[in-house]
Amino acid sequence: MSNSSSISHFLLLPFAEKRQLQLLHFCLFLGISLAALLGNGLIISAVAYGHHLHTPMYFFLLNLALTDLGSICTTVPKAMHNSLWDTRTISYAGCAAQVFFFILCATTEFSLLTVMCYDRYVSICK
Repeated sequence: MSNSSSISHFLLLPFAEKRQLQLLHFCLFLGISLAALLGNGLIISAVAYGHHLHTPMYFFLLNLALTDLGSICTTVPKAMHNSLWDTRTISYAGCAAQVFFFILCATTEFSLLTVMCYDRYVSICK
């Protein structure tokens, strides 16, 4: 007789035990994520539709806004879902996907910032 168990989810600690604080957490994250979506959306639309903004620096700014949207949309919706529905689990696959995409977006963002800094350095010094 074997004593084995299978765990398919991680257990998450809640931000607060009280329901009112969980709803406040949801509302705060909703406001912050909507502000980030609006700001990045404005940057994307301004660069995409402004023909005089089709320079390398604005191309990098457009990609930076896209990666910022990716990093926000990777983690925040699950946190909001957990707060709204009072759940405390995440599957192994979901956690691995969140970590992979967040690291991918963060690495891309740092790389873009490095290239943007080098572009500004070259344009100022040369």
